[in-house]
Amino acid sequence: AVECGYWQLYRYNPVDESFSLDSKEPTGDFKAFIKSEVRYASLAKAFPEVAEELFDKCEEDAKRRLDGYKKLAGK
Repeated sequence: AVECGYWQLYRYNPVDESFSLDSKEPTGDFKAFIKSEVRYASLAKAFPEVAEELFDKCEEDAKRRLDGYKKLAGK
């Protein structure tokens, strides 16, 4: 999940309010990862016409979230 960018690793220290992003740039295939998850595979089987659109939105959201974390970390 971390390798493809679906999930990011980070640390926050509330004492000194520091935020550290531990994840590196995603290198894996995002859609291959989510299609290997049962919940997403079930969606693709039940609603194939909208599944790809939702998978694209999910990938965009993950990228946007990573960009926000990078800003918080000062990267």
